[in-house]
Amino acid sequence: MGYFDVPDRSYTRYSNRQLAAVPLAVLAVALLVLTGTFLMTGAPVPLGMDFAGGSELTIQTTSSQEEIANAFDEEPESIQSVSAPDSQNQYVIQFTSTDLESLSQQAEQNLEQDGDADIVQLQSTVSGSFGKQTQRTALLGVAVAFVGMSVITFLLFRTFVPSIAIVLSAFSDLVIPLAFMTVADISLSLGTVAALLMLIGYSVDSDILLNNHILRRQGDFYESTHRAMRTGITMTVTSMAAMLVMGIAAGLFGVELLSSIGIVLFVGLAADLMNTYMLNLSLLRWYKFEGVRS
Repeated sequence: MGYFDVPDRSYTRYSNRQLAAVPLAVLAVALLVLTGTFLMTGAPVPLGMDFAGGSELTIQTTSSQEEIANAFDEEPESIQSVSAPDSQNQYVIQFTSTDLESLSQQAEQNLEQDGDADIVQLQSTVSGSFGKQTQRTALLGVAVAFVGMSVITFLLFRTFVPSIAIVLSAFSDLVIPLAFMTVADISLSLGTVAALLMLIGYSVDSDILLNNHILRRQGDFYESTHRAMRTGITMTVTSMAAMLVMGIAAGLFGVELLSSIGIVLFVGLAADLMNTYMLNLSLLRWYKFEGVRS
């Protein structure tokens, strides 16, 4: 017999407090990380060029990365090698400065040219004020999506405990990846904001699936849990595998944005497994066996 053939094998061993303790402790640590980072730097997570402003140069040069870093008066925020067959010796360099003309001149004067190609091949800049406006718009989008999800959840279930369980799980699914981004030094950009929006959708899918099976379908609590887990875990683990492959492959080819999106989604989906089948489930079990009678 497989593990899923005996759905209550593990859950009956632990009380609701024990099941909820682990995800709540992880959430508390994540909030501490974000709060500490905000107090030290003024932002809970590192801000990418989309939000902080700055300049980006894409150059083709035979110089090493160390020589590239020393070629500019300002220390680059990041230097990424572009690993593609048609872009050998290309690097994407980001700066906090928006003086693109000066940076381009320094690149042309201090870096060795690769064949007949121009040293500066692509350049872009984002002003600080525009970055702050973009940041406000992106965060407003995340907030509106979260609030909208919460309202729809309460309208669907019309009871406090099952609804708040979904909202709390979704909140944790956002906070934990944000804390991971801080620890792993992954910048918040338009791409990673899109990943956070996707996580809201993933979280709601798995939590509503669990709540529907337990609250609205026939069968005892553990049979309903078994059916929901069989579908939900398969769905989430498959998505995790896809995101991990994307993150690793994009990292190997030097596509930093796709790599960041894949890793953030992988961490968020792993958090969703924990929050759905420990935190949400413990609240639902309390509601079914104790909350309804109280």
